Amino acid sequence: MLNSYRDLTRDISAELGKLRSDMPDTLQAFNALGKAASAEGALDKKTKELIAVALSVAARCDPCVGFHLQALVKLGATRAELADVLAMAVYMGGGPSLMYAAKASAAFDEFSAAAAAAAPVSA
Repeated sequence: MLNSYRDLTRDISAELGKLRSDMPDTLQAFNALGKAASAEGALDKKTKELIAVALSVAARCDPCVGFHLQALVKLGATRAELADVLAMAVYMGGGPSLMYAAKASAAFDEFSAAAAAAAPVSA
């Protein structure tokens, strides 16, 4: 059972670092693809990350859920926006997507709590 999306994204990042040494051209190309796909265009970055969350849920990819929920929290996504995206993912993917929607909701809560704890306290 997955205990922490923060731990998962940290651990996967470390493993990806190893792969960068083993296959630098592939990782460099993949990173360029991600940067190009997520760049502002007709859709803003938050909308693109919401789409990525829906696709992560549909693909049942825990690391993907973690990385994209982490990005969404940083972009200021709301629980209502997440709920709308998860509703569509469940509609399109049925029961298995419902199970991953619950995981995505937990990841949102985890990253939101961490962001709130790290935020500077105003006087």
